[in-house]
Amino acid sequence: MRTVEWDNGAVKMIDQRLLPGTFEIAEFTDYREVARSIKEMYIRGAPAIGAAAAFGMALAAYQSAADEPTTLMRDLEAAAEVLRRARPTAVNLFWAVDRVLRVAADQKLSSPDDIREAVLADAQALADEDVEINRRMAAHGAALVRDGDSILHHCNTGALATVDYGTALGVIRMAHEQGKKIHVFVDETRPRLQGARLTAWELQQLGVDFTLIADNAAGHYMRTGQVDICFVGSDRTAANGDVANKIGTYKLAVVARENGIPFYPVVPTSTVDLNCPTGDDIPIEERDPEEVVGLTRQGMPIAPAGIQVGNPAFDVTPARYVTGIVTENGVAYPPFGLSLRKMVLGEGDR
Repeated sequence: MRTVEWDNGAVKMIDQRLLPGTFEIAEFTDYREVARSIKEMYIRGAPAIGAAAAFGMALAAYQSAADEPTTLMRDLEAAAEVLRRARPTAVNLFWAVDRVLRVAADQKLSSPDDIREAVLADAQALADEDVEINRRMAAHGAALVRDGDSILHHCNTGALATVDYGTALGVIRMAHEQGKKIHVFVDETRPRLQGARLTAWELQQLGVDFTLIADNAAGHYMRTGQVDICFVGSDRTAANGDVANKIGTYKLAVVARENGIPFYPVVPTSTVDLNCPTGDDIPIEERDPEEVVGLTRQGMPIAPAGIQVGNPAFDVTPARYVTGIVTENGVAYPPFGLSLRKMVLGEGDR
């Protein structure tokens, strides 16, 4: 199945909290539960979050008892606020919710049932478009991969982070499908271990050769010449090319630059926020301290009780450390202020 999909009045998604040990499908019939699933990371990854939010809006439309358009729009606006609060950094969530609201507000839709049908159709179209966009991105990114390359990857950006196929991991998947002999160094990605739990699981399913490494080992592999290229994702990319991605990305980019290794975020244009001038304007989500200190080792806590904990979910990589940004419309290169705008406007392949 896809990571997230609509099925007969319910939103179904793979519960990624349980992987790799258990493959389980969660099902929701209330948009508030979809918002909770996003916040609690049943589902994660910017494109997948966007699709889940769109389907959450469809649930809200069908949950509403409104019998005239104005009341239904009021209910949809209320649902939109609940969904927007689920995670503040991933711009796809806001983009998807706003897209659905624009469809619902179409004056040509004369009845609540027309609006409900249009909202669901648009949510489904958004999900379908995501798969096609991922494949286009993968083709552009795979062209950067040489036969025999070793690739460093952070967090999880595969089919699990999207509706299907993947962003940065989609590039790796396509290079593998093209027959290129590649090796992937997989950062475990603390504190939630998306690399160890999810990326390793996906690469194993795909038959891609990989090595799981501790986050702090990445610099060693880069300095000793064992990494040829880096691919990462992005939860929001600013207009100037600054990239907000899973915590730990920034230091990878700095070390890659120090060692002359190309560094490419793989970014659908829906994740490019042209209204956000720089990375300093991107809100950074602070998550539950328990994610950091809740682990145990040999049955014992890994940290003393009652300590202060910082747990930012994302960091910002300044554009100066970015070689290029892979989008579905091509690869954007500096100056990103110009090239990203062209990609968003669909002018990259012209």
